[in-house]
Amino acid sequence: MKFYDREQEIAFLRETREMAEKVARFTVVTGRRRIGKTTLIREAYKDEPFVYFFVARKAEADLCEVYLEEVCEKLGIPTLGSSRRFCDIFRYLMQLSVTRCFTLVIDEFQDFYRVNKAVFSEMQEIWDEYEKKSRMNLIVCGSIYSMMQKIFKDKKEPLYGRNTGELKVKPFMPSVLKQIMTDANPDYNKEDLLAMFTFTGGVAKYVNLLVDAGAVQKDSIIQYVVSPNSTFLLEGKNNLIEEFGKDYGTYFSILSCIARGKNTRSEIEDVIGKEVGGYMTNLEKDYELIAKRQPLFEKSTTKNVRYELNDVFYSFWFRFIFKYGYIIEIENYGKLQEIINRDYNTFSGLMLERYFHRVAVESGKYTRLGRWWDRKGENEIDMIAEDELSDSVTFFEIKRQKGEIRISALRQKAETFMGATHEFNGYEKKYQGLSMEDM
Repeated sequence: MKFYDREQEIAFLRETREMAEKVARFTVVTGRRRIGKTTLIREAYKDEPFVYFFVARKAEADLCEVYLEEVCEKLGIPTLGSSRRFCDIFRYLMQLSVTRCFTLVIDEFQDFYRVNKAVFSEMQEIWDEYEKKSRMNLIVCGSIYSMMQKIFKDKKEPLYGRNTGELKVKPFMPSVLKQIMTDANPDYNKEDLLAMFTFTGGVAKYVNLLVDAGAVQKDSIIQYVVSPNSTFLLEGKNNLIEEFGKDYGTYFSILSCIARGKNTRSEIEDVIGKEVGGYMTNLEKDYELIAKRQPLFEKSTTKNVRYELNDVFYSFWFRFIFKYGYIIEIENYGKLQEIINRDYNTFSGLMLERYFHRVAVESGKYTRLGRWWDRKGENEIDMIAEDELSDSVTFFEIKRQKGEIRISALRQKAETFMGATHEFNGYEKKYQGLSMEDM
């Protein structure tokens, strides 16, 4: 699959490189695994060589041997001698950058914790010494989000406050997915597009795998995702166990509950059988894997709370792959495909709501977006979009099929909402249904 989108991110990285011509820059690039951080950096700097260090989990001396070869090749320096310590190489490059501007990329930066924890304090000392006179464009990226947050956001860490910029790489927006689908399958239908979103969440690597395999229709996507040797089957485990450490079992159980619709803390604790407040806080604040949702204009911070997985792919993975792991163990992939097809309409309907929320964000038309439901669960509005500049608000009902939309019922729910919140008095009020036809 060719490279898509990322115009704003590329512009940011190139502007950062231009700024480094005058003064050193230290940029932190984050984003979940498979999102395309390294590919983005390579695309942004494809017009000139840059030094690329990958922090593999091996001895520091072995890494240094590879790094010295990279420096010699990319910067045209015949020899640097030998070094067994990363700090010696970094000091040399910082000294070199006083007279020569260049880009240094350090990938999987957080894994220096496993190689040599002292690297972070050593880098801090060297950076502080040379920053004012250096012209290095330093970019570090990592995919274990909690560790990257700790390195740069924890006041106790040596590199706290040292970065001069931050870039968070996010999934493809709906318009990009539509362009990819058009190029890969000009005859695609809306069900195919919804399936691509439902099973990938717009994560670049997953989209790339499906497109390269020619799996760009709903049925072929399901067959590819749930098949022997499929990359998708181990993704949740491979990506998250390292984040969670020894407590991964409890975290996985919580995420599985939410993916299956148990989205209140009491429901989750009933299933798991223990108090989960601390785990929920970590999932929300440290890992940013779940979000605490409340009805729009809810005054209490603790009442009427629902939890939702932020990541669409993990919503699918925990709903089907993790839940039915025992079916995968006996290699009955056909049976799991049948289960996914059986539950697909209900699950993809929920993902369709997520899709249209992203469409609304991408449109830039609104100043506030949210959902609303009453505490009895009798009234629920799928999306409320406010535009303060025009004093208007649009209430949306979202269904897979257009024929299921009832605008009269939506109006009644909106009246209940306004009676309960006393918001949007004097606003122009609009009511709209969205279905797969509107994708």
